[in-house]
Amino acid sequence: MLVSLTVGKVDAGVAVLLTEDKRLIEFPSILLPADITSGSIVDINVARNETAEEKAVQKFEALQEDIYSTFGIHSPSAPVLRCRNATQTSVVLEWDPVQLATAELRSLSLYRNGSKAGNIPRDKLSTKISGLAVDTEYTFHLVLRTSAGTYTSERLTVRTHKMTDLTGITITPGIMPQQLRDDLQATVDRIGAKMIDTLRIDTTHFVCTEGRGQAWEKAGDMNVPVVVPDWLKGCEREGRIVGVRAYYLDADPKLRNIGPTSQPLPSPQQQQLRVHPPLSSPRIEHTPPTPEQIQNPEMPTSQPNSVPAPPPK
Repeated sequence: MLVSLTVGKVDAGVAVLLTEDKRLIEFPSILLPADITSGSIVDINVARNETAEEKAVQKFEALQEDIYSTFGIHSPSAPVLRCRNATQTSVVLEWDPVQLATAELRSLSLYRNGSKAGNIPRDKLSTKISGLAVDTEYTFHLVLRTSAGTYTSERLTVRTHKMTDLTGITITPGIMPQQLRDDLQATVDRIGAKMIDTLRIDTTHFVCTEGRGQAWEKAGDMNVPVVVPDWLKGCEREGRIVGVRAYYLDADPKLRNIGPTSQPLPSPQQQQLRVHPPLSSPRIEHTPPTPEQIQNPEMPTSQPNSVPAPPPK
């Protein structure tokens, strides 16, 4: 379509064109011939470029598809929380790597019984909660906050073990004779405990007979109790968790329990007191002297069964 327009005014960047019905059109002056002035008449041919229009539509649709496939298909997923191990006073929780898709992580928080227990670092996939009550039920869940929204894991209910439940014991063996290690493995199998070769977050005790080696040093850094193999045998013998104080690597062996009861062995002094109880001190009664004793000090004392002497006249 050919349109004739009259140039009304030409500025540095914009020319004002007039239509036949006296309408004003602002037109870039750079697209007009260089020699036009006010009053010049220009013919502009206007046509629809369907080929370019089709290419633009295809390009726009491809961009939309790219945006949808990048940001619309995949979204952050709620974390999946699991219990790796539980003992009498602690719980070890773990979860799969957090799937953020294209979102940004804001925070990952752990909740216990509905109350926030703390934030979890992004590079951590497990955590240990200590100081719990024995044989008590707890509920945990994770809350993932991202730039795409907030996602909550399923509630996980965990009950801490009773003192007689030994299945939560997870030991890592250190330096010890092979025969003692085999015996330790047999004890672990009998009580239902677990033995792992490396120190992990769920390791409850480090068992060895010599305090040396890289694993022993790491156990000290992780605050894992270092005990002798007799501790596990003591747990099996007692049928319950026993204290580790007497079974530390440098503890006195005399403090360890060797009988079927949970009472500690008496010390040699206590044994001596039990075998030879102390004799009570003789009771001394003071009585006033009789008149005969006052008059005649050399007179022998009367016997308990003797007849008392008559009083003096």
